[in-house]
Amino acid sequence: MHSVTYSMGVSLDGYIVGPDGDFNWTAPDEEVFRFVTDEIREVGVHLLGRRLYETMLYWETADQDPSLDDSMLEWAAVWKPLPKVVFSTTLSAVEGNARLVSGGLAEEIERLRAEPGEGNIAIGGAALAAEAAALGLLDEYRTRVYPVLVGGGVPFFPRHERRVDLELVETRTFSSGIVFLRHRVARRPAPA
Repeated sequence: MHSVTYSMGVSLDGYIVGPDGDFNWTAPDEEVFRFVTDEIREVGVHLLGRRLYETMLYWETADQDPSLDDSMLEWAAVWKPLPKVVFSTTLSAVEGNARLVSGGLAEEIERLRAEPGEGNIAIGGAALAAEAAALGLLDEYRTRVYPVLVGGGVPFFPRHERRVDLELVETRTFSSGIVFLRHRVARRPAPA
């Protein structure tokens, strides 16, 4: 069965975007960029909300940008053919290897989990990840913790009314001071 993962850069105080909408502090150096490219290679399908989809549209034609270095061209070559599912009630069409869904996150994840093939189901965007978390559908949280405090904004972790226990699976510290943390949701057996 395909794991559902939520992976993004996050400030030390827990935000993916600062209070002013800025996230330029997440621009990865070459070492982190290679790591993120390798991580996306493990993805079979990427679920995105409208805002993240619109941000990532650049990569659909990035291979035509002569200013890109080899690592960015490699990222574009991995990202562009990756199947994407965009959840939006305001978009009427999407571009590239994407399809538009107007609702039913649980049903979509259930359908994707049942499909044969390799790769994780990645969720991008805080609102979509919060919905998946509330439904108990996230299997892993993958955070790249940046050494910065932004003081507010869009939180990486959704506010829950319930406790979620996690198991540390992997850590890595990059030369830039960014720390990667990979946690798996601890699934408790159902009471008999």
